Amino acid sequence: MRARYKVPLGIAAAGAAGLLYAAGFEARSFRLRRVTVPVLPPGMRPLRVLQVSDIHMVGGQRKKQRWLRSLAGLRPDFVINTGDNLSDPEGVPEVLDALGPLMEFPGAYVFGSNDYYGPKLRNPARYLMEKAQGRHGLNGNPPAVGAVHNPWEDLRDAFDAAGWLNLTNTRGTLKIEGLSLELTGLDDPHIKRDRYDQVAGGPSDTADFSMGVVHAPYLRSLDAFTADGYPLILAGHTHGGQLCIPFYGALVTNCDLDTDRVKGLSTHSAQGRTSYLHVSAGCGTNRYTPVRFACPPEATLLTLAGRE
Repeated sequence: MRARYKVPLGIAAAGAAGLLYAAGFEARSFRLRRVTVPVLPPGMRPLRVLQVSDIHMVGGQRKKQRWLRSLAGLRPDFVINTGDNLSDPEGVPEVLDALGPLMEFPGAYVFGSNDYYGPKLRNPARYLMEKAQGRHGLNGNPPAVGAVHNPWEDLRDAFDAAGWLNLTNTRGTLKIEGLSLELTGLDDPHIKRDRYDQVAGGPSDTADFSMGVVHAPYLRSLDAFTADGYPLILAGHTHGGQLCIPFYGALVTNCDLDTDRVKGLSTHSAQGRTSYLHVSAGCGTNRYTPVRFACPPEATLLTLAGRE
């Protein structure tokens, strides 16, 4: 009788151990990645940009809050927040507490779908099904019904009061030690709030450097930024795949971006032009799937350096 249950019990034990690791350790194993991107005009001094993304704050996540506050010790030139700060309608005060020290630096932000709407319980297998069918978010799926509305206005007002630029389908300019940095942003393509026609036209001649910012790296947005001549695009949303297979990588990106570029630095080409693309794996998870595997939570310090 014992032999009949030996293999199934072994598989169950391995699965339980993996779940314990993914939820109890890796999902709280925060790290900082450092990346150098050669995008600045020759002779321009390097700029250090801290990108935070996909915080998905839930009440009581003290370790995450402490880690985010500690990032201020990096003393970046400016901060870019690429959205999905919330995974709890009551999480705004804790997001602001965690980001408070970073809000002392110049910065800018875009929002993601989870800033606007509360998360819903979903079968993780649906992400694979939607990938196979070419459907993601509201891009091909029916509109959400009965969604919880998050108090995103409170988050916006606090960011604005700190001097961070709201890049919701608009442009903004940061002045950093005499340099003029133009930032062009989009609202979240995952829920069809992006309006590139409102910001089209490419970098301004008067800016020392220009870049694009968007939450979800949908190809239509990347194509538009690249075709318009932006040398760098920052995005988040993908969670790096969140549940990855060691030595293989991500299974899904939760958008139409390919899994080879699910996180980190890569390039994107459109209409004969090429831009650098950096996708943050983010530092949180949806509150209903609080696990990560082979994809630890992160923030990224990007050093923008001169082109050769």
